[in-house]
Amino acid sequence: MTKRALIFALATALAVPAFANEQAPAYIVEKFKAMYPKTTFNEVRKSKVLGLYEVVMGENIAYTDESGRFFLFGHLFDMQEQVDLTASRQREAKNTEFPTQHLANAIKSVKGDGSRVFAVFSDPDCPYCKQLEGELARLDNVTIYTFLYPLESLHPQAKTKAVSVWCAPDHGKAWSELMLAGKKPKLVACNNPVNDNLVLGSKLGVVGTPTLIAADGRVMPGFAPAEKLDRWLDDGKPVAQQGAVQ
Repeated sequence: MTKRALIFALATALAVPAFANEQAPAYIVEKFKAMYPKTTFNEVRKSKVLGLYEVVMGENIAYTDESGRFFLFGHLFDMQEQVDLTASRQREAKNTEFPTQHLANAIKSVKGDGSRVFAVFSDPDCPYCKQLEGELARLDNVTIYTFLYPLESLHPQAKTKAVSVWCAPDHGKAWSELMLAGKKPKLVACNNPVNDNLVLGSKLGVVGTPTLIAADGRVMPGFAPAEKLDRWLDDGKPVAQQGAVQ
């Protein structure tokens, strides 16, 4: 495939079938590594365009064919779904530190054996956060740490609600009732970690809600259905390898 043909394939993405992203065959990965020994390939997988591979190199994402000769750097768009696929993958590929030392400042919820551990930074007035709560309720074998993360610039009443949730006699129940049933908590105040959570989220690179952080540091920003969350959690390393996550 020539460089011009590669660009044409991207420009006409809607004219070819869309395929689920899968890891590239091992021989392709080894070939690219041999061709570019000084480059670190974080991930190589099939793109949404037939015949093209998505190559993640640090913070950079490029697209190439099986030859590995020509690399196209730019954004791949799904015009039918109006989605910037490259930007989405850049966010998914971003890693951070799991907030192990700050779990006491989160609402803990355990389902099943609790083996799949992750944190969620969530705003009580964020509509996508409310949608996400419904999907989280469908998961099994998870331990969820919810960090109350009100974005007052977008939702002026969010911080008051976050504090009231934390100060409720059962803040886990108060959170579920607010997000799933729309039942507002009583307006109360107490010592709370909300300001600390805002500082923590900023340090971890949280720029919007909801943001999920897996126990191995992988980040998933935004809403996702339960099926995608299941796959994302299963793609991670076992919790036993992550250190002291309680």
